Amino acid sequence: MQFTKPPLDVDLQIERLAERGMFFSDREQAKHYLQHLNYYRLAGYWLPFESDHASHQFLPGTRFERVIDLYVFDRALRLLILDAIERVEVSVRTQWAYHLSLHYGAHAHLDSSLFADQRNYLKTLGNLTGEIGRSKETFIQHLIDTYDETTPPIWAIVEVISFGQLSKFYANLKHRQDRKRIADSYDLDEKVLQSFLHHINIVRNTCAHHSRLWNRSLTMQMILPDKRPAGLHRSFNRSAAAAKKIYNPLVMLAYMMDRICLAHHFKQKLIELMQHHEVDQQAMGFPPGWQHLPIWQHSN
Repeated sequence: MQFTKPPLDVDLQIERLAERGMFFSDREQAKHYLQHLNYYRLAGYWLPFESDHASHQFLPGTRFERVIDLYVFDRALRLLILDAIERVEVSVRTQWAYHLSLHYGAHAHLDSSLFADQRNYLKTLGNLTGEIGRSKETFIQHLIDTYDETTPPIWAIVEVISFGQLSKFYANLKHRQDRKRIADSYDLDEKVLQSFLHHINIVRNTCAHHSRLWNRSLTMQMILPDKRPAGLHRSFNRSAAAAKKIYNPLVMLAYMMDRICLAHHFKQKLIELMQHHEVDQQAMGFPPGWQHLPIWQHSN
């Protein structure tokens, strides 16, 4: 079957939405938004307002401005999360390089015996070597030009490693004790940290590609802490409906920010963002009264 739908100019896009029941307070403003935000992109945000997806008819009272507010909320949420993930990534990079170098030397990442799945290890190392070769960092070029090893030392290459590569290197460490040393830095079980790194890398990629996050179902379920660290388990939403939503990763991000940063405003900004916009919090996996759970009550 061939795709036969014709393209619509912005005015016709507005007319199409109006025919389906969407109300516009200011059509010139709506025209401006649609000139800069792809119609198909915004469709993900007005989908919950459809009464019938087959005919794309909207529920009574659906306003274009409400859709834009939801889009603005989602964008602000993604930026807030990216800022927190950056701090987590830099910290875990540091712990990974620190503990492996102390126990196995400056080029621990080149010791294949430290990794369980050799095929996975060689693939990840190959990707890392490519990153190093493409790097324009002065310190990387200096180390490559000066020393004979295949790559610079681990404390240097960790500055150009991707989050995905870092997550795979950590998960593939053969000895539980090596994973445990790094996880102990955050008072987490090593399986919980491994799951969190994999999970939050998916969230990071979603944010980095400007994809919708607010009601997205993530591709996997994160392992949640139980007894360690003490008390954190009370702040998660353990219902089946929340298993693949964004709330539980936000709890872990809040906890990690508390561990990593001497001062931060991640939790405060998240609470303010949720209060400022009218969003379906249940669609994000937030439990009722979540603001009163322990993780959100304690400021750093």
